[in-house]
Amino acid sequence: MIVMKFGGTSVESSDAIARLVGTVNAHLAERPVVVVSALGKTTNRLLEFAEHARRGELYMGSKCLTELQDYHFEVASQVANDEALHSLETSLQRSFRDLRVILSEVVDEGRKVTPALLDEIASFGERMSSQIVAAALESAGIPSVHLDARELILTDDRHTHASPLYWECYANLRRVIPYLSDGVVAVLGGFIGSTKDGVTTTLGRGGSDLTASIVGAGISADEIQIWTDVDGMLTCDPRVFQGGYRLRSLSYQEAAALAGSGARVLHPDTVTPAIRQRIPLVIRNSRRPEMEGTRIVPAVPPCSNPVKAIACKPDLTVLEIRPKDERDPAELAAALGEMCARYGMPAEFLCQNERTIFLALKSSTRYRDLPIELGGCVEVRLHTRSAVLTLVGEGIDGTAEVVARSMAALKQIPVTILSSTRSRLAVSLIVPATEMQRSVEMLHREFFKQIDPVVFAECLGVENAQPSSTFTEPGASAVATSRRFRPLTTVSQN
Repeated sequence: MIVMKFGGTSVESSDAIARLVGTVNAHLAERPVVVVSALGKTTNRLLEFAEHARRGELYMGSKCLTELQDYHFEVASQVANDEALHSLETSLQRSFRDLRVILSEVVDEGRKVTPALLDEIASFGERMSSQIVAAALESAGIPSVHLDARELILTDDRHTHASPLYWECYANLRRVIPYLSDGVVAVLGGFIGSTKDGVTTTLGRGGSDLTASIVGAGISADEIQIWTDVDGMLTCDPRVFQGGYRLRSLSYQEAAALAGSGARVLHPDTVTPAIRQRIPLVIRNSRRPEMEGTRIVPAVPPCSNPVKAIACKPDLTVLEIRPKDERDPAELAAALGEMCARYGMPAEFLCQNERTIFLALKSSTRYRDLPIELGGCVEVRLHTRSAVLTLVGEGIDGTAEVVARSMAALKQIPVTILSSTRSRLAVSLIVPATEMQRSVEMLHREFFKQIDPVVFAECLGVENAQPSSTFTEPGASAVATSRRFRPLTTVSQN
């Protein structure tokens, strides 16, 4: 059996879903299980709808729902027919009726928009898209069954970023999927789950990848395929720099490091369930299914390039924290990470370099509300409007060469090294947000002048890969200033 996960751009239109159906049909002999994201930008629109409801904006909330309803019914009518279409339309009508009830309860009856309600609202995207895809497969003559992921993926109760209860998930999946009739394709939505009490949860943005990996581990799949809109894992984000190469293969550790450092092709936790059972992950392009993609496996061939790829995290505020006393920096770093999670401001990047801790938060985060202070024991420098770049590759292997070459390549740009040369897999650094794109280009020229053809392949181009305005915000700069916070002892007491 294999798992085939299709992201939002792979189900955004009737044409995209037709390609999905053709791709699944080509793999029927491998007994696929299909996991899908919400159609296009549906999750964003649902969260926009929730905000209209919270503000009491009945007209705008209703307008948002009407547009989403028209979109889903139009796609449904183009991909499904006959009895499958009738059943699908009935289900979609029920979903949008439930959403309008939520709108009325919030606006007219004062129901609070809690994290739990946000999860309930956001879950409709994957619930509806998985029903549409199941109907499309059935209408194309491919027997299919829709499974409600909330009955299979159990999580804790941390709404909007729940953690799966892996062994319970695996038990549920093994009780259901292997016993489906031969030739029947199971379809379920990614990103969503539920608590043991049946309350809907979500796994955080990009969580459909994690769902696919959990399903793969639960059924001991031969392969987990992530179908997206690029040819595989690339040497850099094509929205930042389009001159990159495709990686033929990556190790689990390299892929996890890239995902955790900002590579958007994979959810950061995707690799974990696959590692336990040594299941290959394959990144493939749903628009060009003939491409081999990138294979993520336990071990890869040696590479003459020390750096495999460059990941980016834009639009950050980085706190550079140095204890003045003898406290253990590792314990302090752990306390800071836990504190950020408690206050709903998860760290985008957290590392310890000798006795210095670097804590990066989204620039829009109200970082001043964090109860960190220093009370004279800790010195903090603040780097605003910054980006973190991370160079990843097993060839880094703890040497100083990559750091020295990076600094030489970026000699015209103010750079702060975050990871020490003791890191065996990655080197990270801070650059001004306005210099992120130029920095990536310079680093790419430095480390990919020549490429190992066993590991890298030419990239045929990326559709819809224009640099984001986030990356080139005018007037942004990296600023280092001193700040004072409340005493750190307050953190450990909360």
